[in-house]
Amino acid sequence: MKKLVLLSSFSVLLLNCNKKPEAPVPETVSEDTVATTEKVVDTLGAKSFCYMGITGKDTVFVSIDDNLGTITGKMATKNSEKDSNKGELSGFKSGDTLKLIYEFAAEGTTGNKNDIYFLQTKDGLVEGIGQRDAETGTKYINEKKIRYAGGNNLKSADCKIVAKSLK
Repeated sequence: MKKLVLLSSFSVLLLNCNKKPEAPVPETVSEDTVATTEKVVDTLGAKSFCYMGITGKDTVFVSIDDNLGTITGKMATKNSEKDSNKGELSGFKSGDTLKLIYEFAAEGTTGNKNDIYFLQTKDGLVEGIGQRDAETGTKYINEKKIRYAGGNNLKSADCKIVAKSLK
């Protein structure tokens, strides 16, 4: 009988050792609670930026939308002693450089196009200056020789003010 009790005790012990611990049951949380406690951050949508630069009596306004490196926007130059211009920007971002085509209307003509590059800094944009193709005058000859020192310096600006000037 002693052997039977020992054998059955040993069997119960072995059976208990082979059991896996049960995982705790997660608490149920209502969708309303999740929606009110988590903030959704849109990392894929276009980011809008506005800039303004004043040189003497001349002012440049730029509004850009950066959609994962694809740039679109508007630009207007209001000059005090010569014709102003206004148009659309399109292009792409390469590192910290915006490589854009500016299609604008000026001096009563439309459909004018120029390459325009901006260096994007933490404070704003700096326009690139470089030698242009002698035949067309619109494209840069060598983008590696574009200088940003001395170009229009545009600072971050309130988009409401910039939008009024771009209408």
